[in-house]
Amino acid sequence: MRRFQLSADVLAFDTTNFDTHIATTTDGELARRGHAKSKRSDLRVVGLAALVSETGHVPLLHRVYPGNGSDQAVLASCLAALGKLHAALDDAQQRGGAGCRTLVRDGGAWSEQLELDLDVEGYSTLISLPLSHRASVVALAHAAKRGTMKRVGGPLGEVRAARLRIAVGELNRTLVVVESEELLRGQKRGIAVALSKAKKELRKLERQAARGRIQREELESRVQKALQREHLSEFVVATVKERGGKTSLHWQVDAARRRTLERTRLGRRVLCTDRHIWSTGRIIHAFRGQWNVEELFRRAKKGGVVPWGPSHQWADGSLRLHTFATVIGLMLVGLARVAQGGDKSARSMMQMLGGIEATMVQVMAPARGRRPTVLLAPELTAEQRKAVRTFDLGRWLPILISSMAQSAPNPSLGQVA
Repeated sequence: MRRFQLSADVLAFDTTNFDTHIATTTDGELARRGHAKSKRSDLRVVGLAALVSETGHVPLLHRVYPGNGSDQAVLASCLAALGKLHAALDDAQQRGGAGCRTLVRDGGAWSEQLELDLDVEGYSTLISLPLSHRASVVALAHAAKRGTMKRVGGPLGEVRAARLRIAVGELNRTLVVVESEELLRGQKRGIAVALSKAKKELRKLERQAARGRIQREELESRVQKALQREHLSEFVVATVKERGGKTSLHWQVDAARRRTLERTRLGRRVLCTDRHIWSTGRIIHAFRGQWNVEELFRRAKKGGVVPWGPSHQWADGSLRLHTFATVIGLMLVGLARVAQGGDKSARSMMQMLGGIEATMVQVMAPARGRRPTVLLAPELTAEQRKAVRTFDLGRWLPILISSMAQSAPNPSLGQVA
């Protein structure tokens, strides 16, 4: 914390899981069949929960858990460790009193009791409530009123939001309804795809009903299944009737309901926090820090800079150690990115560091015996020279120092050499 000047006042918490290829008959508590992020239903998965700093994408706490565990249960099991981390961070930042930290998480980890437990451990909370939650319904109705959604301004630009303070169960909370154009566009694309598939299914069911080839119970079940995704049931009106022993299906897309859905619900999130004194912009900015932990997980997925898999472990202890090594790798990449500075992605930075290499040449010698070798200095870019100084690479490969001296465009680099 002190060396890399990491900000830990806002911490992002999230969970993910990784596919394993462990046989079903192999004993173990960690590898379980659950809701796999990869959409694979034929593999056992191992879960990973991580708490990430606001800057640097550096993991400060992690927990390995069975693949069929829930977000609420995992976070509840981390409460004792969260309390110790809170005290350790206060000590690292040399604070006179206890600091107030905010834990950011998505709606999958909502629980009224969990909110109270986090408060006991010294954490404020910021969470995205599920839109089906009663408080979210009230907040969305409030935001739908004319003139309620206002531009936040400042660094957030054209983002619009509405704010109110209500009771969420027994808790006093500030709710912020945020409008996201990117989320709205993504949801519209999803609705268009789902609606196209639903129309094909409804036309098929309509023909079957007209020919008397389907029973009413089955027809209602299949219609409900066809409309259960992407808010289709909100604006696709389907009616099943039975007259004279004959079942019929009539359906239509209600354009007015669809426009109302897009205006009042789509593209919106409901943020819930006990940080009542924070500005609306600060609340939104803090929640966007959730992207930090999602970015961390992308680095650990297949094709990332620190991939978790493929794993050839099957015992629980080995899986825990394997995951711990992955988290250490993620931490080192995050700290290296902080130390190097700049806006380069983690992948670009690692490729740049991987390009710092010297060439070993074997010299022809007339005498017998092992031929001597000579290291040829590489040509370094300005960014690579900065990395050599930052990470003191000349200590392990002195030829890099001479390379920097030869290509140094100013006296300061010559003094370093």
